[in-house]
Amino acid sequence: MLYYMFNKPQGCVTACSDAVHKTVMDYFPAELSEKLHPVGRLDKDTCGLLILTDDGDLDFKIMQPDRHISKTYFFYAVGTVNAEKIQLIENGIAMKGFTSKPAKFRLFRQYRIRELEEFIPLERREKYMKNPDGAAFAAALTIHEGKKHEVKRIMEAVGCRIFYLRRDCIGSLELDTALKQGEYRLLNEDEVNALKENK
Repeated sequence: MLYYMFNKPQGCVTACSDAVHKTVMDYFPAELSEKLHPVGRLDKDTCGLLILTDDGDLDFKIMQPDRHISKTYFFYAVGTVNAEKIQLIENGIAMKGFTSKPAKFRLFRQYRIRELEEFIPLERREKYMKNPDGAAFAAALTIHEGKKHEVKRIMEAVGCRIFYLRRDCIGSLELDTALKQGEYRLLNEDEVNALKENK
């Protein structure tokens, strides 16, 4: 069995093929891309940790919501957080269609929007830079479900808008900081075992 860690860049889709967009498989040589498939998915504008494998059972073992495997995301967002908002995030928020499960929020640093201009997508940059001294911040959120757009929706529910999102961890498996965006490496035996054991 093959198990790869991939640092997914922004701008490509998590699919084996796509008639319009570049896919994560385009970063692999043909002899690998024919064998591998991505485990779970990351949105086109989300970067970071993605597992690719030829192990058909791994999806079920680590990506099903009822398995409660933690996934940690780092992000930059416009807005502010306070103790009340953090408590809402960590206790679970009722949203259209579902209520988020308890999550772990960690605030790293507060910024002005202008300090994070390089991370703002080009299509939103002009709008956000109209208020360059507006509030922004860096934080991480650990969730245990992985519903569609869950991290973005949780933060929007407390009045914050994420403009840069990166997955850093699945369970105990951390994104290798030596991997640049678009690079990949084989998982070692300990990492594979940790994934399979849902650690």
